Amino acid sequence: MLKRDDAVTIIDAALHEGRARNLAPLAVAVLDPGGHLIAYQREDGAGIIRFDIAFGKAWGSLGMGFGSRELSRRAGTLPTFFTMLSATSGGRLVASPGGVLVRGRHREVLGAVGISGDLGDNDEACAIAGIVAAGFQTDETSQA
Repeated sequence: MLKRDDAVTIIDAALHEGRARNLAPLAVAVLDPGGHLIAYQREDGAGIIRFDIAFGKAWGSLGMGFGSRELSRRAGTLPTFFTMLSATSGGRLVASPGGVLVRGRHREVLGAVGISGDLGDNDEACAIAGIVAAGFQTDETSQA
């Protein structure tokens, strides 16, 4: 189970990675497996819509069972399906890199992290850094 302290560790490490990379101000959302918010933090200067984007990246990853990078790839090849998904989810699904599943020791889904603020590739790198720093796995790190 992903606990609040784990979520805070993920957020702190993700934001630290963003500062180390000199990225734009980030917003980080950590969700449980049911898509409920555990913790959220936004840096000074991050726009007000960043919460919705970060949440949507994490929520969409949980809803579809894979990271938002893959959601983005599939949205490019199946636009009608993703228009339908967006409508069905009430617009909560965001298909852009930066949403990463948090996996436990046995590859079970413990939750997801969504980050918004910089380019999607950078958002995703910070999410992965935060998850790994907290001692969890991602689909991206298990393939490395």
